[in-house]
Amino acid sequence: MTNTIVTSQWLKDNFNNPNLIILDASQDSNKAGLVSDVSSIQIKNARPINLKAFSDSNSSFPNTFPSLQQFETECQKLGINNSSIIVVYDNLGIYTSPRVWWMFKTMGHQHIAVLDGGLPNWVSNGFKTETITKKDYKTGDFKASLNPEMIKDFKFIKDNTITQNSLVIDARSSGRFKGLAPEPRKELKSGHIPNSINIPFEDVLDNGKLKSKNELNSIFKSLKTEKRPLVFSCGSGITACIVLLASEQILNNKTSVYDGSWTEWATLEPQ
Repeated sequence: MTNTIVTSQWLKDNFNNPNLIILDASQDSNKAGLVSDVSSIQIKNARPINLKAFSDSNSSFPNTFPSLQQFETECQKLGINNSSIIVVYDNLGIYTSPRVWWMFKTMGHQHIAVLDGGLPNWVSNGFKTETITKKDYKTGDFKASLNPEMIKDFKFIKDNTITQNSLVIDARSSGRFKGLAPEPRKELKSGHIPNSINIPFEDVLDNGKLKSKNELNSIFKSLKTEKRPLVFSCGSGITACIVLLASEQILNNKTSVYDGSWTEWATLEPQ
């Protein structure tokens, strides 16, 4: 699999591939306040992936990238192998699934794609679903190989405000980016990282699916990205991955995520 995104029809057509693993990245709540219409069901044979289990619990910031050992162990618990072909979705269309896709890519697993339109699109096609039930899986043999270039830290972002070698793209709403709307984490100020630009994650989506390549080109062409590396940020590293996924449909720039995102920046750089 070389695609970063697949359709519901593709998934249905490949449903019986013995190496296929479907991951359900739906979460109980989200900072955007989005609510799913299909929250009690899952795609048949899907395996739930809890982002908390794939986050560093020792970090003071939410959704922090886990250690290699933690990631491996949690993947093996889900029965994931190095040979697995993974499709990840969520029940909001496209929301948390790109974060899981990006984490696997960062950990060296290339055979993973996001389901375009997620569970709502799958359901609208009349394809097989089931009630969410807890299951045990045969332990997988997954081994991770971290690519550290795909994760950026506070020091890198701080230095980049001066050098501007990379372009930082913020996926939060324009109100939060401009400091006109409050942050959902009440202890944080609003605003943005100096010299960053704003592409709200909703702007790259249409009814829970990625917009067409032509539409995405219209969004990204005005950025004058040239060949600069792109670093994606948001509130805590979730919706940044949506815009990163969109960029990879049309651009060849190197991409990474500022894992601490605005939560870390506003905490460590309060002025």
